[in-house]
Amino acid sequence: MTNYLDFEKPLAEIEGKAEELRAMARQNEEMDVADEAAALDRKAAELLDDLYKDLTPWRKCQVARHPERPHCKNYIDTLFTEYTPLAGDRNFADDHAVMGGLARFDGTPVMVIGHEKGNDTKSRIERNFGMARPEGYRKSIRLMEMADKFGLPVVTLVDTPGAYPGKGAEERGQSEAIARSTEKCLQIGVPLISVVIGEGGSGGAVAFATANRVAMLEHSVYSVISPEGCASILWKDAEKMREAAEALRLTAQDLQKLGVNDRIISEPKGGAHRDSQATIEAVGRAIGDMLRELGNLTPEQLVKARREKFLQMGSKGLAA
Repeated sequence: MTNYLDFEKPLAEIEGKAEELRAMARQNEEMDVADEAAALDRKAAELLDDLYKDLTPWRKCQVARHPERPHCKNYIDTLFTEYTPLAGDRNFADDHAVMGGLARFDGTPVMVIGHEKGNDTKSRIERNFGMARPEGYRKSIRLMEMADKFGLPVVTLVDTPGAYPGKGAEERGQSEAIARSTEKCLQIGVPLISVVIGEGGSGGAVAFATANRVAMLEHSVYSVISPEGCASILWKDAEKMREAAEALRLTAQDLQKLGVNDRIISEPKGGAHRDSQATIEAVGRAIGDMLRELGNLTPEQLVKARREKFLQMGSKGLAA
């Protein structure tokens, strides 16, 4: 761990002390610090359990945004084989915030599409921090049309703060591109499953996640606006993001009660970033299960079920 969240500072101190002891022992072989380090490890494990036992919505937002959390590229590299990236919207440009292409999942040909945030300064700038422009959504439309033509299931991996709000993006039809992508999700006659692996922000997420099955990682979030943006609008104070996060009902647990997501995928204790491999494997199992659930449905049944799912989404209400 190189990045600790604000509420993890006490944990950082304990784990740091344990590592200091081990570093001293490596420099001086006569030092025996095994018992002291083990005691600190036990204390850290207990504190980690306590911190993550009942996370507030705002803390879940922080975990969902953790820079070391596995991103779309990590999932594609691990879970999919024969991945062939497809670029461009055949209209303006290739948006590097959206990656997608043909691949195989457990030997089955699929189309995989997702938001990629990047993992260092250079890649984050190149990927625009996962915020897609209109050409990104038009690329996703093109890939979904291709998948529909050849009868390939579509898997989308959602991880975006939201669509890019820049002047150029608005001039090129950002809202229209998002609406068209959402419409295309509702039209294709192939299984469409979506996994929110980090942030599911605003229309930028809905454009990929209007699916037959929507799954969310345990500490991921999905909302119409960021807590900071909501607080700025409602209270004219971005520092009220904690209250906004509570009101937005953006956690996977709240959204399952409201009928927005279909399943919650467990994360390792301490969040996905503490054991990326285990998290990716858990997502892979969930994708496999969801594909099997939809495997015997006809194109007409898939389209009808998807539309009904979203038409009924508000029927449970906040009192559910």
